[in-house]
Amino acid sequence: MKQKRTTIYDIAKALNIHATYVSKALNEHSNISQEMIDKVKKKAAELKYRHNSSAANFRASYSKTCGVIVPKINESFFSNAIAGIEEVCAQNGHHLIICQSLESYTKEVEAIETLIRQNVDCIIISLSLETKNSNHLQEVLANGITLIQFDRYDESILSYIVKNDNREAAGRAVKHLLDQRYRRIAYIGGPEHLRIYIERKQGFIDTIREAQISIPYEYTCNISLRREESRKIALELLNGPNPPDAFFTASDFAALGVMQAAKDLNIPVPGKLGIFGFQNEEFTQYLTPTLSTVDQKSMELGALSARLYFSNLQNKEETGTSGNYKTEVVKCSLITNQSSVRSSKDPSQS
Repeated sequence: MKQKRTTIYDIAKALNIHATYVSKALNEHSNISQEMIDKVKKKAAELKYRHNSSAANFRASYSKTCGVIVPKINESFFSNAIAGIEEVCAQNGHHLIICQSLESYTKEVEAIETLIRQNVDCIIISLSLETKNSNHLQEVLANGITLIQFDRYDESILSYIVKNDNREAAGRAVKHLLDQRYRRIAYIGGPEHLRIYIERKQGFIDTIREAQISIPYEYTCNISLRREESRKIALELLNGPNPPDAFFTASDFAALGVMQAAKDLNIPVPGKLGIFGFQNEEFTQYLTPTLSTVDQKSMELGALSARLYFSNLQNKEETGTSGNYKTEVVKCSLITNQSSVRSSKDPSQS
C-alpha cells in the first residue's frame, strides 16, 4: 500500500499545537520564535515531511469563489446576510458557495472541509449553537484561506469579525420596556459559550441595575432561542407566584414562544405583558400584536463581511501583505411595534 503523506496536521498533532503555527514555523514567520521554528522543523524531519510546492502554488492562485456557512438558510436574518454577501461578491466578479450547519457543530466542520477542498479564497461564517471547539477554524487559516466571522464568532481566532453592538442594543430594548412602565422584566437568552449572548444578557443586567430594580434569579434563562422551549419557560414563570410583566428575549423565535404562552393563559399583550425580541425576523410584522424587535441590519452585516475580504485582497495585490485583522461593529436599531407599547388609557395594565 502507498504510504500516507505527512501533512502539517500530523506535525501539529505530534506537537499538540495548531496547524497554523506549524505552517508559520516552517515558513520562518517573523512572529514565531526561533525555538518554535527549530522544534517544528525537527519534528517535520522526524516524520519525513516534504513541502508540497504544487499545492502551495495552487493555493496561491485565486479561485474567485467565496464560501459562506450559516446556521439556517431559511431564517430571514441569515438569508438577508447571504444576500448582502452575494451582492458584494458579484460586484467583484466572485461566485458564492452557500452551506448551512443546521446549528450542528459536526455539519459545520463538514462544511469547512468541503469548502477547503473546493479551494475557495475566503470563508465567511456565523457559528452554530453547538460550536465550542475552534480547530476547524484554525484549519481554514492553515490552508491560507481568509476567514471572516460574523454575528456569532469565536474571539480566540485571529480573523476578521463583523458584529453588532449587542450589549448596547439590548440595553436600549430593556430601557424601552422600563419607559413603558414594565418593572418585572424576565430575560430569555442563548448559550453563553457564544459571545453575542453574553453581551445581550449583560445589556439586560446593566439596564436593570441602572434602574435600581431587583429581579428574581429565575427571571434569567440562558438556554433557549427556540419557540417551543421559550414557550415552556414563559408558561412556568407566568404561572408562578411572582410572574413577570415583560420579557426581553435574545431571539425573535424565543419571543414568539412567549407570545404563544401569553395566548395560552389569556394574558393581554401589551396590556398585562410586554414582549421585546431580537433579530428582526420577517414574521414579526405579521403577528397579532406585531412584535417589537432589535434590527441587526443583517444585509449590512453580510455586505460588510464580504467587503472586508475584498479590501484585504486589494491590499495584498498592492503591497504584497495582508492588512491587520479588524473587528467591525454594525449598530442595531429598535423597532417598537405593538407588543411592547402600552396605551396610557389601557385599563388592563397592572
